[in-house]
Amino acid sequence: MTANSSTPQFASFGADIAGLPSRGYIPQMSLVHTESALESTSTETPSVIDTLVIPVFEGEAGLELTGAPIDALTSEQQLEMWKLLISVGAKGTAGEVTVVPNLPVSSRSDVVSTGNLSAKVQESTQDPETADGVVDAGAGSRGPEKILAIGMGPADEVSAEDVRVAAGVASRNIKKPIRDNSDDKGENTGRGARVVSALGLLGAEAALVGHALGAYEYRGLKTSEAAPAIESIEVLTGEDPADTLEHSLATVRAVALARDLVNTPSNVLYPESYAAIIAEAAKHTDIEVEVLDEAALEEQGFGGILGVGQGSARGPRLVRLDYNPDKTANDSPRVALVGKGITFDTGGISLKPPAKMWNMISDMGGSAAVVAAVIAAAELNIPVHVTATVPLAENMPGGEATRPGDVLRHYGGTTTEVWNTDAEGRLVLADAIVRACEDKPDYLIETATLTGAQLVALGDRTPGIMGSMDFRDRVAMISQRVGDAGWPMPLPAELGEALQSDVADIKNISASRWGGMSVAGHYLKKFVAEGVQWVHIDVAGPAYNDGAPHGYTPKRATGSPVRTIIAALEDIALKG
Repeated sequence: MTANSSTPQFASFGADIAGLPSRGYIPQMSLVHTESALESTSTETPSVIDTLVIPVFEGEAGLELTGAPIDALTSEQQLEMWKLLISVGAKGTAGEVTVVPNLPVSSRSDVVSTGNLSAKVQESTQDPETADGVVDAGAGSRGPEKILAIGMGPADEVSAEDVRVAAGVASRNIKKPIRDNSDDKGENTGRGARVVSALGLLGAEAALVGHALGAYEYRGLKTSEAAPAIESIEVLTGEDPADTLEHSLATVRAVALARDLVNTPSNVLYPESYAAIIAEAAKHTDIEVEVLDEAALEEQGFGGILGVGQGSARGPRLVRLDYNPDKTANDSPRVALVGKGITFDTGGISLKPPAKMWNMISDMGGSAAVVAAVIAAAELNIPVHVTATVPLAENMPGGEATRPGDVLRHYGGTTTEVWNTDAEGRLVLADAIVRACEDKPDYLIETATLTGAQLVALGDRTPGIMGSMDFRDRVAMISQRVGDAGWPMPLPAELGEALQSDVADIKNISASRWGGMSVAGHYLKKFVAEGVQWVHIDVAGPAYNDGAPHGYTPKRATGSPVRTIIAALEDIALKG
């Protein structure tokens, strides 16, 4: 699109990061403020709307059109819309997707037009050269070629997560139109789609985040690429877009970054290259980055990280990211973030079965979430001092690999007897947690793709959250609110007793098959300094989706639990 007085300006995603070979695609996103004017005064050539997304509801008598998205239409338009949807079988049940394709020109103008909504767009790019960042998006727009009706269930039961899921489903269901490239009528020609969504009238931020994350496509290292399925999504809202837009875009960028990192193949993303990519990703912020190489780790005694990494030809690293919004203040809360960064996990000498071992590229999902969250904190100017400690290693069965029965000495002096080299994540986390606690944080949030037991207990979509009980419950509630669906889990005392060792301070697994997620939580607890409120978020299943896409979650990397961490930092900033 060419920018002019009636063209919205959009945010772009996926800026290049040196060393990262591919970024996931997200369409240009904008928020559009509606004002219910019934006629457009523009005489400019109309731009084509490929798809209009509307929410519909399930009433006692069947399909129901209600609420702000429908109130913006005249009664005649509402009746025509209802007839169209009934004719194609729409019922409004939750999760239902109904397409009204190939609308005749008369219906496009009579049913609904964004011109009739007299929209104003808050500029997403915040270009200082633009006059005021608010332009008339409705003027000159023509009614849609296609309507996508998303069933929401009963109108009085719709939650923010329902809106996010509906928006994600809509983005995934929108097909790419093909129009004549030779068109000279000033329309948006070629391959691509302009989408306008009324879901934002049920919740602006939820709709924008759901649409953007649902539209995310990771293209990897393919030598040929298809044109994007969606070029732009304009989310309608009755709210002031400014603050909502900034927060929504920072959240989407963070989740997209975490997904990109996890999706990157391990021959490209290994400890040394990953550390360099992290530093590049943080360059546009005030975050200070420190990288400890193998020699520095040896000198300072990071025996857990070194022990896991010594079987690989690619040496380990430890990355520290420090975001301090007010370097002179000492009274603001301090939060430590720790994330497991095993760039590939073969299991080491305790070798994993070969089936699906390829998805062990995701074993650094915790580190990706932590890195993305601290960058988002800086972009949003969250008034909390945040320091992320990120251990990076590759767990390989090389000639110098740690053996079952070896004893490792961690940073800080505690020793671990290694019973299973495939329980390696907790070994690198132990070093990182001790180092993080030296900063005397008020809170510590640690996340990792840690245990298969998480999947057994909670499935592949629900993170397990353990730690200090009050803080655990607080973070679990936040996780559920933002849609990450974390669930509080106990740390029964008897499971911790099973980690006693005859030759070291602790061993890394118990002899029992039972309670493996909580056993791992007990192991990590031993390294948390007294007085620090802490949580461990196990995302072994939720960080990576082996199955089909669902809601706003794609196949492969999901970005869990980035939104939980960002929201927890904001909650701490607000409440202490």
